[in-house]
Amino acid sequence: MQLRYRYRLYPGASQEAALAKAFGSCRVVFNDVIELRDKAFAEGRPWVNDAEVSRRVVTEAKRRPERAWLAETSAVALQQAVRDANKAYRHYFAARTGKRARGPVGKPRFKSRRDRRQAIRFTRNARFKITAAGRLRLPGIGEVSVVWSRDLPSAPSSVTVVREASGRYFASFVCETRDDPLPDTGRAIGLDLGLASFVTGSDGSKTAAPQYCRRAERKLAKANRNLARKRPGSANREKARRAVAVAHSRVADARTDFLHRLSSKIIGENQVVVIEDLCVKALARTRLAKSVHDAGWARFTAMLEYKAARRGRELVKTDRFLPSTRTCASCRAVGDRKPLHVRSWTCNHCGVLHDRDVNAAKVILAAGLAERENAYGAEEDLLAPPRDQAFAQSQARHPVGDWAEVGITTAAR
Repeated sequence: MQLRYRYRLYPGASQEAALAKAFGSCRVVFNDVIELRDKAFAEGRPWVNDAEVSRRVVTEAKRRPERAWLAETSAVALQQAVRDANKAYRHYFAARTGKRARGPVGKPRFKSRRDRRQAIRFTRNARFKITAAGRLRLPGIGEVSVVWSRDLPSAPSSVTVVREASGRYFASFVCETRDDPLPDTGRAIGLDLGLASFVTGSDGSKTAAPQYCRRAERKLAKANRNLARKRPGSANREKARRAVAVAHSRVADARTDFLHRLSSKIIGENQVVVIEDLCVKALARTRLAKSVHDAGWARFTAMLEYKAARRGRELVKTDRFLPSTRTCASCRAVGDRKPLHVRSWTCNHCGVLHDRDVNAAKVILAAGLAERENAYGAEEDLLAPPRDQAFAQSQARHPVGDWAEVGITTAAR
């Protein structure tokens, strides 16, 4: 499995200038590729192969006086900019024909010199090196100081140097890692993601939503008001802009740290983790959009996926249309829809009082384990009548026997 390892960089003044020049060169090459392909597309000409594009925007461009300064930047970094532009156009055409699995994307746009986030990538062909003194040697840049917060698991295949809007520099290494499976705990847990409680477990555990953006709203508003009062183009405006970016980066860093700690804890304690396949993009268009973005569900799910694969755990996703909130975890009777302010409810069929989130987590667990059993070839009657004993067994042992929640899902749609 390939993973990224990110470290803080502290370039000197001359190195910052060299990086700024490299960022600009790669941006110009990227824009030249987009312009070339835009023109060919508008004129109805066939697709120009990547080698021809590279020859025009890099090799031939260096020979022209107006582009001679491209020779001062590593050719590998320029080729990676060409590769990124070609990849963006391929995704666009795949989306137009409905062949892109991850949904539609817009037409590639030009990069601006005003973009606050800049990045360049070096592969092994660039011969970047980590020196014996722990510095990162980059072609055309020099040896840059690195804060090694942890060791690299293997020799990196590439490194991406990123300058954030806050002015911080990072090096992101791509390394091949080996699986490091943990001992089998024999435990399974269902997780219900929410906004009041970020995650609720089928064992009754709840983790409160930290709401980092909500808590920082006053500071962010004050920083933005200060920025609005500064004259455009002035040094004070740049200071105010950076203060806003720093405030946002602190929120993002705190959220990332929280998600990493929580996902590692869940993966470490449980052999099987069952989650709901939420459509976060659709939820982000509702009136709860700000809270949904602040929660970071999609990133949390992605962390669970790669950590489970690396640690020898199993992650199961249930159907996103599973009526987990209104299905009784005891008798599996499906009730009416419940508004968000209803935090507990009583089943009309069996009379059991349920906590909304804990009940949903239990239903998700049982449905996921039943789906897992079916995937392994177990025979199950999807239309079997409710049996209270089946759910009790699902909590008592692992793996669980038949639990026909999938049948309930189909009938409840």
